Amino acid sequence: MFKKLRVTILLYILAFAAVGNYLASARTTDWDTTLWVDVYPINADGSAGTQAYVERLRDEDFDALERYFLAEAKRYGVVLDLPFRLDLAPQIANELPVLPAMPTILDTVLWSLEMRWFSAGVKRAHDRPSPDITLFALYHDETAAQVLDRSTALQRGLIAVANVFAIPAADGSNQVVMAHELLHTLGATDKYAPGNALPAFPHGFADPAAIPLYPQSKAELMAGRIPVEADSARIPANLGETLIGPTTAAEIRWLSLD
Repeated sequence: MFKKLRVTILLYILAFAAVGNYLASARTTDWDTTLWVDVYPINADGSAGTQAYVERLRDEDFDALERYFLAEAKRYGVVLDLPFRLDLAPQIANELPVLPAMPTILDTVLWSLEMRWFSAGVKRAHDRPSPDITLFALYHDETAAQVLDRSTALQRGLIAVANVFAIPAADGSNQVVMAHELLHTLGATDKYAPGNALPAFPHGFADPAAIPLYPQSKAELMAGRIPVEADSARIPANLGETLIGPTTAAEIRWLSLD
């Protein structure tokens, strides 16, 4: 009986959150004003090297993301001086809720609610204007054994979590991860096969009409990798090796495919 009541309460809460998210999503994809993004850095492994890297971060470190989104938006006729503005927020402790590796529907619901609660708490704790999107950047030492491309975002929930490396050599690829997760918050979907993470044809290819098809010169941002051969792909070194394809552009309302 208690379990049924708990699930019912969670479903009601999720329903209210869904309505709020829908309204927020509609507003953030009107593209009539700049979307403000607060980037909260986190020392994910607690190491001294990672801490030193985090302390060196500045607002300017995210300028490349702003320029990228501006250039891509213009390709689709979006008339806006700056689609995204990224501001560095204060460092916070590594206390983010964790989504299990093989989550059930209930796990995902609970994680979603916990992330919203956590994000709200962070905003209350800092005297900052409320952003449109909150990005938690978890920085890891370069020797981290875990796979860092398992970042997450609440689709249309305006909260993103990016797992990135705390080394200057990874700055470019870190920006690709962040850009990918930011678009997830606006409704963009992954464009790769779940089983092998290879870009899915045709929407996961930057140039699906290329002859020959392989190798591709760029990655579709939401595919995350550059197809090299039919069974292999590489991670782009920076945002210059990616683009936002028409399907993704339609998902975030930069383009109509009708």
